[in-house]
Amino acid sequence: MEAVSTRARVYVACVTVAALFCLLPLPGIRTPWWAVALLAALYAGCERAARSRFVGISHPAGTFYPVLLAAAFLLPAPAAALVAVPGALLSHVGQRPVALRRIWRAAQLVLGVWAAARVHWMLGGRDAVVAGDVPYALGPAGAAVLAFCLVLALLDGGILAAAERVPVRRAWRGLVARSLAPIAVHGLAGLMMAVLWRSPYGPVAALLVLLPMCVSWWAFAQYHRERAAHQATIRALVQAVDIKDGYTRGHSERVGQASMMIARELGMDDERVEVLRFAGILHDVGKLGVPTRLLRKNGPLTPEERRVIELHPEYGHEMVRGIGFLGEARAAVLHHHERLDGSGYPYGLVGRQIPESARVVAVADAFDAMTSTRSYSRARPVAVALEELERCAGSHFDPVMVTALVEAVRRTGWHPAVTADDAHPAQVPPPGTPVSSRPGAHR
Repeated sequence: MEAVSTRARVYVACVTVAALFCLLPLPGIRTPWWAVALLAALYAGCERAARSRFVGISHPAGTFYPVLLAAAFLLPAPAAALVAVPGALLSHVGQRPVALRRIWRAAQLVLGVWAAARVHWMLGGRDAVVAGDVPYALGPAGAAVLAFCLVLALLDGGILAAAERVPVRRAWRGLVARSLAPIAVHGLAGLMMAVLWRSPYGPVAALLVLLPMCVSWWAFAQYHRERAAHQATIRALVQAVDIKDGYTRGHSERVGQASMMIARELGMDDERVEVLRFAGILHDVGKLGVPTRLLRKNGPLTPEERRVIELHPEYGHEMVRGIGFLGEARAAVLHHHERLDGSGYPYGLVGRQIPESARVVAVADAFDAMTSTRSYSRARPVAVALEELERCAGSHFDPVMVTALVEAVRRTGWHPAVTADDAHPAQVPPPGTPVSSRPGAHR
């Protein structure tokens, strides 16, 4: 991201100015500067280690927030906020502009830690930490963690709205809910660090709290490594299909996107939304087993050729059957050409016999097929495609899935890509032609 919008730069500048105001009282406060230096060095070192070649992946919820929250529980607000600055300014940044991103991260953390320290101080949490009264300290610490989480979520939503022009309501949706639980765990570790720091055992005992946090973080990083490997597997399969069937290049990703839109409209949880995205992306992987000449044929297929094409869901299911992380996506690969009235394939399932994931992908697949130019048909306008889906709802498609897609597209829009070579002319089917009657509809 070489170019950053003026809106985003102004937003970052405003947040940075607010962070500097939080740090202004530093010269006049009495604080153990050795503790500030030690915590700042510890946070910076942990951040660097987290992005080392040995680990290779950073924790999305903030690798060592326990150190920052311990500072919020131990130090005056400006000094606690200062702890985050060296680690943020020295952190590894994978995208450009590097300096702007580092400044943004530093300013965001300064405001978050400052807010947490102020809330903790106002609720009397400092006295509870000094006295080692853990039960009483939990209340102020919990409020401080909540303030920290809210500030980070507020600033993250703001940068999304400013930099990527995400609608304001969508920019903040779910940010607090996703981050509160992991930050609460980090807050508890930070509280234990602060209590031990103030105990007769001193800072050395406090550092021991980080050991189990490091182990749990490392395990989390391995999970993300495995997830990245899953994504690479899926990309390789999809690229193989795109290479073989050039006319539908990009189709798989768009079906995955449409499937995700339907799932979100239906209120499914994030994990299931991701599985349905996988289902949409992989729905046509069985085309690897179909002769290329049939996939690229202009005009209608013969009955024999159609029977060969109709084997691709079973080919695809065989290919992905052993990939455990796909879950119900495997059923979608096998059954995405079934129809509610039983006229689909490969097994002629009826109504609710068709798995829900397959009913989602069937609608997403038909929608993208109608709104994309192929070797055998020109793209239809989005509005016409939605009308056609509504007309076929109840016979071919699940009305619930159709309604979900219609609502999602009308609210957020859809920008279909042309996936065929325009050198291949094709006749646009009239709007009244059913999806199932279009030439090559089963490809």
